[in-house]
Amino acid sequence: MTERSPYAFHPASYESELTAIIGECLKQESLSDSEMRGILRRYPKDGRGFFSKSEIIRGFRYLREKRGLVGDEETFVERMRMKPVRTQSGVAPVTVLTEPFPCPGRCIFCPSDVRMPKSYLSDEPGAQRAAEHQFDPYGQTMSRLRTYYNIGHHVDKVELIVLGGTWSSYPSSYQRWFIRRCFDALNDFDPRDAAPQAPPASFAVDYRDLGETHPPEGNRGRYNQIVAEFHGTRDRDLDREQTSWEELEAVHRRNEEAQARCVGLVLETRPDHLTQAEVERMRRLGATKVQIGYQSLSDRVLEANHRGHDTAATRRAMRLLRNAGLKIHAHWMPNLLGSSPEQDVEDFRRIFSDRDFRPDELKIYPCSLIESAELMEHFRSGAWRPYSKDELLFVLTECLKETPAYCRVTRMIRDIPGGDIVDGNRVTNFRQLVEDELQSSQAEVLEMRSREVRDTEVRVEDLHLDAIEYRSGIGREIFLQYVDDEYRLAGFLRLSLPAEGNPVAEIDGSAMIREVHVYGSLVGIGRHENDRAQHVGLGRSLIAEAARRAAEGGYTDLAVISSVGTRAYYRHLGFADGPRYQHQPIG
Repeated sequence: MTERSPYAFHPASYESELTAIIGECLKQESLSDSEMRGILRRYPKDGRGFFSKSEIIRGFRYLREKRGLVGDEETFVERMRMKPVRTQSGVAPVTVLTEPFPCPGRCIFCPSDVRMPKSYLSDEPGAQRAAEHQFDPYGQTMSRLRTYYNIGHHVDKVELIVLGGTWSSYPSSYQRWFIRRCFDALNDFDPRDAAPQAPPASFAVDYRDLGETHPPEGNRGRYNQIVAEFHGTRDRDLDREQTSWEELEAVHRRNEEAQARCVGLVLETRPDHLTQAEVERMRRLGATKVQIGYQSLSDRVLEANHRGHDTAATRRAMRLLRNAGLKIHAHWMPNLLGSSPEQDVEDFRRIFSDRDFRPDELKIYPCSLIESAELMEHFRSGAWRPYSKDELLFVLTECLKETPAYCRVTRMIRDIPGGDIVDGNRVTNFRQLVEDELQSSQAEVLEMRSREVRDTEVRVEDLHLDAIEYRSGIGREIFLQYVDDEYRLAGFLRLSLPAEGNPVAEIDGSAMIREVHVYGSLVGIGRHENDRAQHVGLGRSLIAEAARRAAEGGYTDLAVISSVGTRAYYRHLGFADGPRYQHQPIG
């Protein structure tokens, strides 16, 4: 795939048309889609086409800087903003993919596209962007930042999400280099520079050279061999991929004051590849959240699908992650070989009835039939079939009803292009069907995503503090949340109160703030917008309440697993830097 460069557009070439369009837009307090189309028709681009909203936004910025155009950029961009849902959770998510690498797993449901990291498909949107940039972390990060900025979003607060199979199986040198290059892009991003920024030289490789094929029928295990052989044929300068811990920590420090700050770093791995050393390395890289594949809590189902680990491995992994204070984003898969709709619902209930699991976030990915997966053989033999629409609707509605108020279901269907699915569900907005079904039956749904205020105006006097306490595998968890009378969620904090010794020496005996989040459309650092949830002091109030409850529990130190981009905020609140965490004396 070849992306059309957003930088081919030059506002100076269309100054008269853009001046007219922007002038009409500024006269309106609000613009409907039909009104906007009418304006665009009156001032066509090159006499025949429409200007895009991103081009109009760039034109406004150009005319304001070069011609002294009068108008508030924030107000104008808000009016033009495209895809506002992208930043309604309070941060701008930037997803990047690691390059293909031999995978330790042999899961029968997993696609084997050798042009992609294991489990990803080359025509998925994020995968296409990664391939276009030849998996270069700098190019992927910079491209997403500029895309967001050009369509009217703030990128002051970025959640960096690193996907690509099993992160923990990549060499530690590659891990350091990859994260360092992502941070280099965050640090180099300058919204005032509208010209394309060529990334400094860094190693990249075009896996599209492998062609359109995947390992042949009966030899899907050759994915690792093919990828490894391709690695061996490359003229690779390994010195260019070397980054010391000191160099990484230097770019971290620079990011604390950058215009695009990393307020969350997410890594993805398998339960059986987590060790104490690996978890501590993730934290040193700057990680604040880990996506981890449960897939199932049935050893029988895990074995039938060649997952390569048992439920005990998932229990151990969860303890390691919780001890380190990391947020946990689990993946769970209904419709695996050997399961059924009824068994899936029971399996899902175990996720929250068993204290060793209970993740903070959850992706529900019903198993899809992909031609390059070994599951095809079981489909042809009749041993496995995809659920019908009614069966899938039953499973997902029951799951959403069973999800507690402290967990956010971020996705219910993986966004796999319909052409890649051999048989089964191709409806990507299936969650809407689930929510409609629940609404029609008047079922109560407490799950977080269903309750977020998003871009709704919030008044402090309409909110009250609510606390949910539950047990985890290492102690008590307190979920503090600000909600209104309709139980809509404006902000929350996750407080961990460990009951026993912690193998992470720095936080042994500490209470831990694992996450603070205030909802509402992303507001830039240093900006204030009245009544938006992010600017009514909810975060500060939640932290004060967490300190009070931790002190009541007998703790004398309150630690926070701060991200690189939030260190300054916590220092302002009285937290002091430690080696990997920030601390505040309490009690």
